[in-house]
Amino acid sequence: MKGKVGSIVKEYAIITLSIWIMVVGIHFFKFPNNFAFGGVTGFSTIVSRVTPISASDFTFVANTALLILGFLFLGRGFGIRTVYASMLMSVSLSFLDRFSPVPLPMTNEPLLELMFAIFLPAVGSAILFNIGGSSGGTDIIAMILKKYTSLNIGSVLFLVDLAAVGAAFVVFGPATGLYSSLGLLAKSLVIDGVIENMNLCKCFTIICDEPAPICDYIIQELHRSATTYAAQGAFSHHKKTVILATMKRSQALRLRNYIKEVEPTAFILISNSSEIIGKGFLTN
Repeated sequence: MKGKVGSIVKEYAIITLSIWIMVVGIHFFKFPNNFAFGGVTGFSTIVSRVTPISASDFTFVANTALLILGFLFLGRGFGIRTVYASMLMSVSLSFLDRFSPVPLPMTNEPLLELMFAIFLPAVGSAILFNIGGSSGGTDIIAMILKKYTSLNIGSVLFLVDLAAVGAAFVVFGPATGLYSSLGLLAKSLVIDGVIENMNLCKCFTIICDEPAPICDYIIQELHRSATTYAAQGAFSHHKKTVILATMKRSQALRLRNYIKEVEPTAFILISNSSEIIGKGFLTN
């Protein structure tokens, strides 16, 4: 029970951290520059220009409305974590808008600010996606469409984002519209890159003469497992053992150094993998 509570606390701490990272990028860099990409907050910049409603207030209203739609169409099971993340984002943006407003861009370098407007929300989203969470917003629309239609969800959400970017050209002019287009194209690439880097593991193929010390080190010191099988050198015809093991990057460095120490003649192949399914990694 204690372990379960600790796991829940850790999960919500990660959600909170990821949302705050997103909020900093949105409030301090995205809204002041009128960058219109990325779901609800993208449309918020448009609405704040053509109506007296602030971007943060529109985000709050839109996220609340989408949460209600989520409960109506998906039921309670669509995720308490999504509710928490969505409301935390809305409340945080409203709080910053009232107590730390940023009416104008912080610098005269829009490209620099665009980089932060892309990178910070993308990192926050990647952390959230990596634990199976969602910040709500247009993600709720995706859940509804996935349940009730056969539409390509990625294409639908891209069209929604594209509509916001198109509106930016009309409302803010070509410069802001082009920056928003660049943000839309870069956002998904950054998210994918961050997720892949977070999950990156090292896969070892070790061909050696004495497998016992290496396997013992993997099991006892690194707390990982390994698979071994017999092999034979094609030229020398000497009997060899092949060890297969997968681990985190920090563990991989320790294993590589250990192998060099105990069996310098071992042949080691190290490859990267960003998605490993099985015990000790992701579960299918």
